[in-house]
Amino acid sequence: MRVFVLDKNLQPLDPCHPARARELLNKGRAKAFKRYPFTIVLQDRTVEESVTHPHRVKIDPGSKTTGIAVVQEETGRVTSAIEISHRGQQIKDSLLARRSLRRGRRNRKTRYRQPRFLNRTRKTGWLPPSLESRIANIETWVRRIKKLCPISAISQELVRFDLQQMQNPEISGVEYQRGELFGFEVKEYLLAKWNRKCAYCEVENVPFEIEHILAKSKGGSNRVSNLCLSCHSCNQVKGNRPVEEFLKKKPGVLKRVLAQAKAPLKDAAAVNATRWELYRRLQSTGLPVEVGSGGRTKFNRKTRGIEKAHAFDAACVGASTPERLLIRGIKPLKIAAKGRGTRQRCRPDKYGFPKAHAPKAKYFQGFQTGDIVKADVQKGKFAGQYIGRIAIRFRPSFVLQLPTQKFDVHPKYLRTIHKADGYEYQS
Repeated sequence: MRVFVLDKNLQPLDPCHPARARELLNKGRAKAFKRYPFTIVLQDRTVEESVTHPHRVKIDPGSKTTGIAVVQEETGRVTSAIEISHRGQQIKDSLLARRSLRRGRRNRKTRYRQPRFLNRTRKTGWLPPSLESRIANIETWVRRIKKLCPISAISQELVRFDLQQMQNPEISGVEYQRGELFGFEVKEYLLAKWNRKCAYCEVENVPFEIEHILAKSKGGSNRVSNLCLSCHSCNQVKGNRPVEEFLKKKPGVLKRVLAQAKAPLKDAAAVNATRWELYRRLQSTGLPVEVGSGGRTKFNRKTRGIEKAHAFDAACVGASTPERLLIRGIKPLKIAAKGRGTRQRCRPDKYGFPKAHAPKAKYFQGFQTGDIVKADVQKGKFAGQYIGRIAIRFRPSFVLQLPTQKFDVHPKYLRTIHKADGYEYQS
């Protein structure tokens, strides 16, 4: 992953190789500006004295993880890759827990906030908080990248699956139905819906075939509710027999297959519910926005021989994808959304009764929860140097959270290297 570069007026220049960034830092020509993503500031250069090239931000939105790639349009070099893990399900679970807590207090006639019904209004374009957080994460990082790199355009995967085409393949005639991307649209949808397993034997990591649950020779259709994934052996053994006959000795498998065939795809629904709002917000950046489908993304990735990953999928979004993508040596920066704290001051126990009250202050001795720090512990059981996130207490004893452990540390041993911004990073 290349290093973002700013001029002395904090205007974006072309990203450079990490070795070049180290050379500039060692010579004193540059200073570190930001750790995640790593950015340097040149002390003796302005954008007017430099040559910059147009870059494109490419986005592959997902329900749980979104991939973002920055591609230099002239050379096809992927200069940066990011994978953002969303916290939509966590937000939904928190809202459900709060609702059940309030309902319990109302039913027990204990102190509670009066319920609200018809006295609330929602602004135009309102989305549930779990979906809004996904859009906010993507918009935040597009705007951050725009400040660090000369971005000229945006590509967004607007639809992961062409649902109308799959539900009614004859909608625009045979030419559209059997176009170059049709098989990729259906296969990608089925891979996600059936968790990349054979519907009958649940084998993984083998070539899959598209299987008609009710065979076409018996009157079955091409609707996705009649399609599933099957390994070659199961497909051959089943043939055109009814699925009830094929699985008569496995009633549990039969029940699961029939239920899953008609079940909606939750993650696809979440992406489809937010796609147009995300598109509108990307347009508000003032950059041209190109759109493409998930089938096009997979087609581009397969034809260029690129392995599957969220960030590399993003690099393949849209018809503007260069014939050759240079991704060698690119390791995506993994970002997890963590939120910015909570407004809840009263901490209840599992029965809904108050057990603690959080202080209103967010800072203590210049630190706040979520800061990434470098700890230089001089003595004791945990003597050594560490880099991790802290959770503050309002006394000189913080919790230092590392990937494999956590322990208490005095703030005098800590130095902030990245202020809390609502995200956790793993390079």
